[in-house]
Amino acid sequence: MDLGLEAKTAVVTGGASNIGKAIAEGLAQEGANVVIADVDRAQAERVASELGTMGSGDALFIEADVADRGQVEQMVQRTLERFGQIDILVNNAGWTNNGLFLEKPAEDFEREIAINLWGPINCVRAAAPSMVERSYGKIIMIGSDAGRVGEYQEAVYSACKGGIIALSKALARELGRYNVNVNVVCPGLTLPENPADAGVNSLWHSDSPQSKIFQNEEVLAKVVRRYPLRRHGVPSDLVPQVLLLASDKSSYITGQVVSVSGGYAM
Repeated sequence: MDLGLEAKTAVVTGGASNIGKAIAEGLAQEGANVVIADVDRAQAERVASELGTMGSGDALFIEADVADRGQVEQMVQRTLERFGQIDILVNNAGWTNNGLFLEKPAEDFEREIAINLWGPINCVRAAAPSMVERSYGKIIMIGSDAGRVGEYQEAVYSACKGGIIALSKALARELGRYNVNVNVVCPGLTLPENPADAGVNSLWHSDSPQSKIFQNEEVLAKVVRRYPLRRHGVPSDLVPQVLLLASDKSSYITGQVVSVSGGYAM
């Protein structure tokens, strides 16, 4: 199926690793220009170089912390200067550190809210005006089934992702009149197929607490039994749905939440 993404310009936050990297690759293979907004310079530059060989579009890395409004505004401005437009915004950057609510330090809560909730708010606030001006845009939030069901040891992260779902529905109502679609894709547990794709700032970096937990085969086996399809997700599972929502094939879909999670949330 020709998705018509050739020559479109997409911004993917957290595009240097895991789900974001897979989405960036999928967009590049469809011929889109892809901007990777990330804080992991070494990994992002390598990925951007690889993307440039995958399709007819261009690839660019812009260092930006989504929790920093000024950096996000600069990232959007540089993208517009380079490509003239932003057709697609994929708000993918995220962070959590599993732990019981009463035991986690307040600093973790603050970082979760800054990245997982303020990050997408900052990005939409910076990018949407140019979409409204052109009467065209696709905004795709990478949420989480944690935001739909609440997840053990992820209370504030779940709250942020639930907030993203509500934010997206409200934005869909506000921006629909300008032909801007806003939708949410919710993964469940998604682990990189290649440890090198985790990235030093990824949730699933080989040295992170989360990664150490799920490197335990016994723990992982218990977790996947909660999924009807009896396996965890991999980044490539998310790509077809994101590409569809980024294309005009889904022009009459907005304000929707789609779980790509092996049936974890129904």
